Amino acid sequence: MSDYMFMLESHMRPQQFAVVQQVQAAAEAAGLNVFLSGGAMRDMLGGFPLQDVDFTVEGNPAKIVKALTAKDGVTVLSENPLRKSWELKFPSGVVSEIGMAQEAHYAKPASKPVVKPATIHEDLRGRDFTINAIALSLNRTSRGLLIDPTNGQGDLEAREIRTTGNYTLYDDPVRILRMLRFKARLGFEISARTQSQYENVREAKLEEKITPEQLYRELRAMADEPNPGLLIETLEREGLLTLFSPTINGAKLNLAGHEKLLRLRQMVPFGAEFHSENLGLFLFVLTENLTPKEKSGLVKFLGIPKADLNAMTKLDAASKKLESTLKSAKLNKASLVYQTLLTAPGEQVLYLAYKSGQRLVQDRIKKHLTQYLPGVLEITEQEVSNWCGLSPDDAKFAQKHKDYILGRLDGRIRKPAPEPIPEPEPPPSGRMLRQPSAARATR
Repeated sequence: MSDYMFMLESHMRPQQFAVVQQVQAAAEAAGLNVFLSGGAMRDMLGGFPLQDVDFTVEGNPAKIVKALTAKDGVTVLSENPLRKSWELKFPSGVVSEIGMAQEAHYAKPASKPVVKPATIHEDLRGRDFTINAIALSLNRTSRGLLIDPTNGQGDLEAREIRTTGNYTLYDDPVRILRMLRFKARLGFEISARTQSQYENVREAKLEEKITPEQLYRELRAMADEPNPGLLIETLEREGLLTLFSPTINGAKLNLAGHEKLLRLRQMVPFGAEFHSENLGLFLFVLTENLTPKEKSGLVKFLGIPKADLNAMTKLDAASKKLESTLKSAKLNKASLVYQTLLTAPGEQVLYLAYKSGQRLVQDRIKKHLTQYLPGVLEITEQEVSNWCGLSPDDAKFAQKHKDYILGRLDGRIRKPAPEPIPEPEPPPSGRMLRQPSAARATR
């Protein structure tokens, strides 16, 4: 295994790495070269939590998509026929994009591009920013080979956002929104040349050519940002938030709501078994202070799909049953609260923490996020094995592991005492060893 493959596995969640292995196997079966590209490489090399797991294929990825979706649970969320790219959702909840390596040519700024197949090197040179133009080969003969034709690694080290070409922002103005999104997330500076491009795009008012479809894709991406409120502030300061809706301004920005949701999301310990669909909750907070007419105008203009709209509008009703369960006197043990919230959709848990007026519900969710989940993360397989006498490979171990967790939460099983640190052994004889003098030591 190359150093980069080892680094990749150590940075990814197990569910994400499993997707990499599935796509790699499907590409090999189809006889196509596949590369992990874009956000995953940027985040891995930059030391950031991995959000995107996207792939680029030399050739048409349709065969790979067909093979993946033939398996239970893998579904197509969206398809771009022009770009020959598919957005897939895996049973584990991981969302991934698989697209064709391509070159795009624009007859004029913000025009529809002419797309043709390309090599991975040509594809990377035509991307938006150098930090997104890095790829890792997943192919048998070159697995672990890093491809970085625009020196994105150098810009990651310099903490700088730089376009790959002189006309990058002119060709596709939606990239200015993406640029500000990365700036808000990563805290990077924008290079002088790229800043000059940005100012020229704004002077020419090319941002007005960004389509509603492109705006909604950016809004969806915004929902998965670590701090959406910061990005909304940035867009509002740059005068770009009105592209989405002229009504989201002033008090209707709901910055307090975004800050509250951020604090709740930050309570979830890293690595915990907690999955949340962010879009519905984000849209709820974004539109919380809008009137029904203003919400309707936003939905109509952006063309928000019914499924995404339902994720927002039905969140309250969907969370009622969970709220009723959480305030029940029957949940009189920590293990019962833990099991209830562990199986509940994460977005419902966060919505109740954000909105519920029931103090007991709030307290139980807070304990789950700040005490129960971190406590469970500390439990090791060796600890469980010592308790039950079974190997982790034993078929009965999984149930014993669960029993141990519940017992620890309820206090029926005590946390093992830390092993004592052995004292250093004394010198061979009782006499102190004579140290050489400074003069002797330098001879």
